[in-house]
Amino acid sequence: MEKKRVVITGIGVIAPNGMGKDAFWQALKKGKSGIKEPTLIDVTYFKNKLAGECSDFDAETFLGKKGLRNLDRSTKLVCSAAKMALEDASFEMTDDNSDDVGVVTATTLSISADIAKFSKEIADEGFKFTNPALFPPTTMNFPSSQISIRNKIKGFNTTVASGYTAGLDALKYAVNFISLGRTKAVLVAGVESLVFSNYVGFSKVGFLAGAKGPELSCPFDSRHNGIILGEGTAALLVESEDSALERNARIYGEVLGVKTFFDAYKPAKYDPKVRGLKQSMTKALESSGLSEEDIDYICASANSVEEQDKLETLAIKNVFGLYAENIPVSSIKSMIGESISANGVLQIAASLGAINESFIPPTINYENPDPECDLDYVPNTFRKQTVNNVLINNFGPGGNNAAAVIAKYD
Repeated sequence: MEKKRVVITGIGVIAPNGMGKDAFWQALKKGKSGIKEPTLIDVTYFKNKLAGECSDFDAETFLGKKGLRNLDRSTKLVCSAAKMALEDASFEMTDDNSDDVGVVTATTLSISADIAKFSKEIADEGFKFTNPALFPPTTMNFPSSQISIRNKIKGFNTTVASGYTAGLDALKYAVNFISLGRTKAVLVAGVESLVFSNYVGFSKVGFLAGAKGPELSCPFDSRHNGIILGEGTAALLVESEDSALERNARIYGEVLGVKTFFDAYKPAKYDPKVRGLKQSMTKALESSGLSEEDIDYICASANSVEEQDKLETLAIKNVFGLYAENIPVSSIKSMIGESISANGVLQIAASLGAINESFIPPTINYENPDPECDLDYVPNTFRKQTVNNVLINNFGPGGNNAAAVIAKYD
């Protein structure tokens, strides 16, 4: 059976530096950072004082007042992005098409706030007086389910919780369903919210910037010493080409390939040979039908962790050989922070901006090059350039690796 082509027709974004795809793309062009002292977390007693927070977000603006009381922040964020994506795609849910649309949501860490809240309620109030409304948000699939409920989407509903690669893993899940003809369209979403317990956790294990140097998100720079934790969400309407053409939809880009590999190295450690990421990139290129010289831009996973930045540079050089030094590579995490599950979908949204607006987002805060990071990182200022094909990387400590190729639709 011939596989169907898969395209992207709707984009919804809420990021620390911009809400809506156009504001997000403009922020990337300007090198605008959304990293600042957070209002959602009291950082008085932390050495770390910064985060990527969507401080201007108001759920009522997108969802209205009804039914918000029992929704946690992650669910409000991702439901808002999903609504934006459907509206951007001019895709109307009806009784006739609701069975042909699915939802897959990438989220891993934000549930910890709801578990803590429910546990505290039990401890403080006791079994008899515990509020039952606090329990549903403690389930991992709650945000994804709410997307379907609010938009009357009756196809499959899935949650992917693979951490740093969850966004691209979710895209792969959707592409498989569409390309094999099992559904016509899928809302692919990713979300993480800024949560006190996660901030404490990352701080305690020494993964946040500021522990051994400046508190700054500066991927590939010699000052890199940890992540700035971020929050955010993006949602994409992914469709079969037939479905998009049938309704005369605007097509932002085509998904040519998504591949994932697991290192099986050591828990919470990087494989020093970065085998999984190299394999992901190589196989994504093969499945796309493109060669190394066809890639115009690499949207990097680099997050200002020294080991991650160096390993991604090494992987790119190994896979692309002589072409590596000619391909622009940049990290949008320098502007929005590391939002774990949400970052993959935010990177896709950024890459679609690069394709449709003809620009390469910069890596900001790049001042002191690391000798082991010696590629073209588009320092500090965006670059005007025609972009036809983008490679997107996702990986982190723990073994998951993913890469995707997104292209201008022809």
